[in-house]
Amino acid sequence: MKKYLLAGLSCLLLSPAMAGIPIQFWMLDNGAKVYLMEVPNLPMVDFQLEFDAGTRRDGKGHSGLAQATAMMMSKGIQAQGNLSALDENQLGEAWADLGAIVGANATQDRMSLSLRSLTRPELLEAAIELAARQLAYPAFPADVWQTERQRWIASIQESETKPSVLASKAFSQAVFASHPYGAETTAESLANIDTEMMADFHARHFVPCRAKISIVGAIGREQANELVEQLLASLPSGSSCELLPLVEEVKPLEQARRVDIAFESAQAHVFIGQPGIARQHPDYLPLIVGNYVLGGGGFVSRLTEQVREKRGLSYSVYSYFSPGQHAGAFTVGLQTRPDQAQQAIEVATKVVSDFVQDGPTDKELQAAKNFLIGGFALRLDSNRKLMDNLSNIAWFDLPLDYLDHWTELVDKITVSDIQQAFARNLQPERMVTVVLGPAP
Repeated sequence: MKKYLLAGLSCLLLSPAMAGIPIQFWMLDNGAKVYLMEVPNLPMVDFQLEFDAGTRRDGKGHSGLAQATAMMMSKGIQAQGNLSALDENQLGEAWADLGAIVGANATQDRMSLSLRSLTRPELLEAAIELAARQLAYPAFPADVWQTERQRWIASIQESETKPSVLASKAFSQAVFASHPYGAETTAESLANIDTEMMADFHARHFVPCRAKISIVGAIGREQANELVEQLLASLPSGSSCELLPLVEEVKPLEQARRVDIAFESAQAHVFIGQPGIARQHPDYLPLIVGNYVLGGGGFVSRLTEQVREKRGLSYSVYSYFSPGQHAGAFTVGLQTRPDQAQQAIEVATKVVSDFVQDGPTDKELQAAKNFLIGGFALRLDSNRKLMDNLSNIAWFDLPLDYLDHWTELVDKITVSDIQQAFARNLQPERMVTVVLGPAP
């Protein structure tokens, strides 16, 4: 019953004036950084702990290590003192009894562990205690990994029958080359991973001084501080906290490149793009606003107008930036009939080139601002969305009042700001074009 109550509460919308919630920040003695948004509307709280342990830390030949570590953290807990070990089923039942939701996930840059619990003292205290054990003492059972690895390999093999997946992988490898952002998890890389590697990866990265903890919910600072200290108490204290090795930056493309992949499919899958920007780049906001006009605004974008509406070359065409700790890709994507692929590529490339040269019109920019500013409250109308924003502020060291000034910053952006930002960061003459479909 508890878990259904929590699931229902999580779907309720919060007050639309969420940007006005102050973000509290402090550091623990162990170096962990804590960010708190007090939201008293619902009797629940979300925690998100993040470490610099994303897939960019996998290491050569071990792509998938971070994701495997995250996945296996829910497969059991070691025994400690008078506390018995828990296998995967027992751990799942323990969480169900508490009505709490816990999970782990690894992206390119970070590994995140999340906990959602009701704030009733007996439930929250027990949830924190169990989460602390799962955080510090994952069992990494070898027999479970053998089964999960075979499932993963089967999933990879199945995905490689899908043209969109193959095209996306080829595009990523062409854009990022040797950078970890372009590494793909394969059957071979998974075969190189064992549970001892996971335990070592966990021990090296899960130290309090590297933790960033975001909290959203109905608790105050004093209680939040106590709970975070409990969560981190069993992690190795006094561990060496020297800086992790630097990860190389994404290298810009030196010239245009065309990659054609023969594949029997009804549609040709096309990706066009290049390395874009990191999240902390000063041009981030002008590029995001400008991209709404270029290809992020659906039916009102220029790419849709020129490729779909005027010429009927594709049902859907889009563009987006995916900034991270390093420069993520700028991507234009579309599907079209194989015999129309070249024309669609030429039209899309020209739209991008013209936009880089001239930027949006005043009318287009105002429409983009109206949409983005008008829809801003919808980005903050639940605990989950608040957590997504708060964790990004924490991870990328954004100003604590970032959300308070977001609409103001967007409203100040000019046509010139967008044109100059695109001209500085995109080079249409040096982009990668991947085309997967039937051979001409």
